[in-house]
Amino acid sequence: MRYLNKRNRAILREMVSTDFKVRYQGSALGYLWSVLKPLFLFAILYFVLTAVFGIGKSIPHYPVYLLLGVVAWNFFTEATVVGASSVVSHGDLIRKISIPRYLVVIASSVSALINLALSLLVVVILALFNGLRPEVGWLMVPVIFLELFVFAVAIAFILSAAYVKYRDVSYIWEIILQAGFYASAILFPLQKVSPEGQKWFFLNPIVQMIQDIRYFGATHESVTLWSKFHGLYMLYPFVVILMVSCIAWVYFKKQSKFFAENI
Repeated sequence: MRYLNKRNRAILREMVSTDFKVRYQGSALGYLWSVLKPLFLFAILYFVLTAVFGIGKSIPHYPVYLLLGVVAWNFFTEATVVGASSVVSHGDLIRKISIPRYLVVIASSVSALINLALSLLVVVILALFNGLRPEVGWLMVPVIFLELFVFAVAIAFILSAAYVKYRDVSYIWEIILQAGFYASAILFPLQKVSPEGQKWFFLNPIVQMIQDIRYFGATHESVTLWSKFHGLYMLYPFVVILMVSCIAWVYFKKQSKFFAENI
């Protein structure tokens, strides 16, 4: 493994900058779309869930609670979807320049991280308007997003390596993401689910991260893994992330030897 030396850091910065510019090239609103997309989704969901179904009325600061879930899920989706095609989309660069293959995947994920930072500014503004005041717990939100970033990058490594040989991977992953959106307790408060049902939800490691983000960023009434369960079960999400990360790196490193000839 070649670490991020000065040359590789420069390449990474250039790739991130180029990717971010190209993504919104020709768009009238440009970078604003990185904020508007999750806001539009949030507005639609908030209206339907509160006005139509009456969900969330008993949850303190429910608008912030919901928006944090939407922002977290959008970040995971963007990092993995863009990451899945990153190697193929940078095929010319990989064939022409000798660079560590993992840089193209990391660059796409960092671009998603920039969009996340812009979205979180909107979350902070909404939180202040919703009556929340800055507290020490807010400092935990970026830490948990870092955990989500690591998991998203690991998934992106697996998808990008598989996508080089099997283009169907992107379609399969989109279906999985659609199911995952509903299986991540984004649309409804997890406290309305029975304790046994909550245990099943927490088998999805993303649920642990989203609920922790909501706990520290919106309301302490958010159900968290560590507040409901004890013992080895609490380690489950972290073990999953560690295993997926190890598998991702081994698989990506093995397949990267054949990228140039298969792209």
